[in-house]
Amino acid sequence: MPDSLTITASSIDAGLLSLPWSTGLAEWPSETIVSLPKGISRHLVRFANLSGRVVAVKETTAEMARREYEMLGSLVRLDVPCVERVAAIEGRRDAKGDPLPAALVTAHLRFSLPYRALFTQVLRPDTASRLVDALAVLLVRLHTVGFFWGDVSLSNTLFRRDAGAFAAYLVDAETGELHEAGLTDGQRAHDLDIARTNIAGEIMDLEAGGRLEGGVDAIAIADGIMSSYHSLWATLTEWESFSSDEAWRITERVRRLNDLGFDIGEMSIHTTSDGTTVSIHPKVVDAGHHQRRLLRLTGLDVQENQARRLLNDMDEYSARISRLGSDEEMVAHEWLTRVFEPVVKAIPWDLRAKLEPAELFHQVLDHRWFISQAQGRSVPLAEVLASYIDNVLRHRRDEATVMGPPTETTSLAVIDPDTPDDEVPTDTGTIDWRDLV
Repeated sequence: MPDSLTITASSIDAGLLSLPWSTGLAEWPSETIVSLPKGISRHLVRFANLSGRVVAVKETTAEMARREYEMLGSLVRLDVPCVERVAAIEGRRDAKGDPLPAALVTAHLRFSLPYRALFTQVLRPDTASRLVDALAVLLVRLHTVGFFWGDVSLSNTLFRRDAGAFAAYLVDAETGELHEAGLTDGQRAHDLDIARTNIAGEIMDLEAGGRLEGGVDAIAIADGIMSSYHSLWATLTEWESFSSDEAWRITERVRRLNDLGFDIGEMSIHTTSDGTTVSIHPKVVDAGHHQRRLLRLTGLDVQENQARRLLNDMDEYSARISRLGSDEEMVAHEWLTRVFEPVVKAIPWDLRAKLEPAELFHQVLDHRWFISQAQGRSVPLAEVLASYIDNVLRHRRDEATVMGPPTETTSLAVIDPDTPDDEVPTDTGTIDWRDLV
């Protein structure tokens, strides 16, 4: 390791010293590199093995590496969905002593995929809309903490499945700015305009490559982020006025935000001088209402929509066993040990890498609903589980597949579980996620 090498790390990992920093990233040996799908980037990015886990390494300037490293740390402290920083590497030199670019190292987000990897040959309109909706939620969360992104796009985002929807995570923060006083309307509008332009371009690029389903309007998809963003932003931040005898509307506003997955940490309430009108305004809004409740009750740390689905099943379980008035923590523990964990443990070991446990449980519940509807009866979960494993999960392709040799120019096709068999490429090799994370 060259004497000039400087490593700034968020945690001590001796494995950082063994990575080939004196070699350009494009030339790193195959035993160090992991082939995973990645989005489009202006920088060279590769995945590597680090102490038994997978990290993303991006070559950039020393200033940008330091800046993004610090920014990601700030976003994590603010509980914003983003990739986890690992290290910033400066002072790299090759064997001849010539300087090499600095590098930013971030942790690979398990079970996440870039948007291009969420379809095979064509992008379906409903998938595109769900991705844009997820990005709108992420942008609102960023703006509520005063973060101006400056380069909002699908390419700078990773997506994880979330009970029929997607959860979006920020990947690239190098253009971002954090404003403690909050963002102006102009800054928010500028970020939105960047998002709309970039999304339209990304969808049009897919269209030009014949990877967009016929009849899909790229501009309409891009416009979707505007309506989704404005609707959510208004619900989270707007003043609401009502007569003093309608105080129940305060509770209704809180419930409405809870249903969207947000908690009100602080609210401003004003009354007119004659006391006839009341105005309320949420001042501190925190995302993750259902996540926090499920984590508190069960210790399960999952996505927001997954948490909502699991909590609903827990409530149904409580009703079935006639314990609506029982202690919530007791019911949660019983549901966890008698319902959730047996389902997860019943999955054969060789199939457990296909989906996260919470997403798998969500799909089992969906499968139970479809079977019950078809058979006109309430099908027991054990019977549903056997059907799901044999007829759905066993035939489901892994989240990521690699076509061709694992090189920098590897072309990637990731299989959507809803893709018909005749649309799936056959010349693929499967990545086993257990070997990657």
